[in-house]
Amino acid sequence: MITILAGGTGSVKLVRGLASQRTDVNVVCNVGDNYWLYGMYVCPDIDTITYGLAELLDVDRGWGIKKDTFGFLRQMEIFGEETWFRIGDRDTATHLVRTNMLKNGSSLTNITKWMCEKFAIETKIIPVSDSSIETRITTNKGEMHLQEYWVKYRGRDPVEGIKYIGADKCRPNPEAVNAIHDAQLVVIAPGNPLTSIGPMLALKGIRKELSKNKNKVVAISPIIGSAPISGPTGKYMEAAGIEVSPVGVAKMYAGVCNHFVIDTKDRMLTKKIESLNMNVYDTHIRMTNKKTEDALGSFLLKQIHN
Repeated sequence: MITILAGGTGSVKLVRGLASQRTDVNVVCNVGDNYWLYGMYVCPDIDTITYGLAELLDVDRGWGIKKDTFGFLRQMEIFGEETWFRIGDRDTATHLVRTNMLKNGSSLTNITKWMCEKFAIETKIIPVSDSSIETRITTNKGEMHLQEYWVKYRGRDPVEGIKYIGADKCRPNPEAVNAIHDAQLVVIAPGNPLTSIGPMLALKGIRKELSKNKNKVVAISPIIGSAPISGPTGKYMEAAGIEVSPVGVAKMYAGVCNHFVIDTKDRMLTKKIESLNMNVYDTHIRMTNKKTEDALGSFLLKQIHN
């Protein structure tokens, strides 16, 4: 069994690459960027993984459903509501059904299982917790939800701090803990280490389970050279005082994994990362299409899993 800790657009590509070759894949998914919008509970990372595996993902935007329509948002504009969060009509149906099921007493875990069945997904998607964690960003304009910072304000202002509200009291999903414990290989996907992976590592039960099993845990760098593969990873790392490089990411993960994958262009950093008591592997980690997604998945299975 393979378990992947995932969140964000970089994660869904690796999930697809592994799921195309194995049927025993579990995805433990970030919930720190979940957001209440128009009274609906939106789970961006869970939905991105779900749509990606169902081959419905809008790859141009990196989230939402491809070829979706936006009649709902146009009507909200007429009503004078803010429409900075561009959810499509079919995407809205997902959020509405999820919210109704939550209000009727279902857990996020059970709702996600049900959604996977409806989308005909064999891969098991597990929310890291059924409790609320909220990733909040501090700028010179004050503190705000991650979605507001990145989507509403387009990440324009310098980041001064990152918090995971509720993480200290949040109970990890027992299914997520078991998925880590029972796996032959645990993969930390190349999502943003602070906003996609960070909220999950902030849960003591998740970090503890990874630490106990770190000999079977591998992380993939989300950075090549000094540049993130995608998104605002560099901005968040700078704000946290972390070196924007594969070495900086490796230091963040040193306590929870023994294996680290870097790009072939960063091969000269191998000894530095090995000094952190990590085994280092290099390959082409940028995933631009199905072929490269499958290639990275195959590399992990052949080089590390075996």
